[in-house]
Amino acid sequence: MEKQVFIINGKGGVGKDTVCSCAAQFYRVRNISSITPIVEIARFAGWNGEKTLAARRMLSQLKAVFTEFNDLSFTYCMQQYRAFEQSEDELLFIHVREPEEIARLKRAIGGVCRTLLVRRSDLAQKQYGNRSDDAVEEYPYDLYFENAAPLETLPARVHDFFEKNLK
Repeated sequence: MEKQVFIINGKGGVGKDTVCSCAAQFYRVRNISSITPIVEIARFAGWNGEKTLAARRMLSQLKAVFTEFNDLSFTYCMQQYRAFEQSEDELLFIHVREPEEIARLKRAIGGVCRTLLVRRSDLAQKQYGNRSDDAVEEYPYDLYFENAAPLETLPARVHDFFEKNLK
């Protein structure tokens, strides 16, 4: 199988990490997030890791500041992509929220990269009060995964989904 990259997105709580964990049952997976370096900075500054609405807003704003300052998240994602290229992993999931950052990362990575939105109907209308979380539907994704069935069926559904959509 050719190495493939999926920029994955979805509202908080839809099961993005769970989908990635299920995929790891069938493929060699690397799972990263563009917010990782921002989380490290926030923890250093005293954030306890709790994802309250205020904390989610702070992380979104902090990411925007560092994107403008030194493009920290994009640089981190590209470093992780280069490490993935040299690894034995088959699939790379990169969690990115902002539509313009999704488009930029997809262009930078090129042909092996597609975008994936994970949805759950009971969370479709939920608002978080920050641009990163609330704008997830504002991008024309390549693939959509509806995470609406019982959890015990998820591994099989994830496997079927990727078997149909892997190049």
